[in-house]
Amino acid sequence: MDREEIIKAVNSIFIERFELEESALSPEKNIIEDLQLDSLDLVDMIVGLQQKFGIQLRDNPEIRNVRTLGDVYDLFEKLAKEHPEIAEKLK
Repeated sequence: MDREEIIKAVNSIFIERFELEESALSPEKNIIEDLQLDSLDLVDMIVGLQQKFGIQLRDNPEIRNVRTLGDVYDLFEKLAKEHPEIAEKLK
């Protein structure tokens, strides 16, 4: 799974769950300030990411450090390297 596949998969969560335009999604966008997600939306984001990638994030301390879309992309790029089965979920 390459970074472009990760970006596409992550962005699909934001497009489907929060009705954001794809053009509004870029790595530097702050999830709370720029995309205007609130704390309930963040929970929904985590649930969506868990479902999409088939991996639990609740116990992952790195998810707490996510502030931007780029942070999300980086985290899932790292997780995909650690858990090759993630790529299978996207096929």
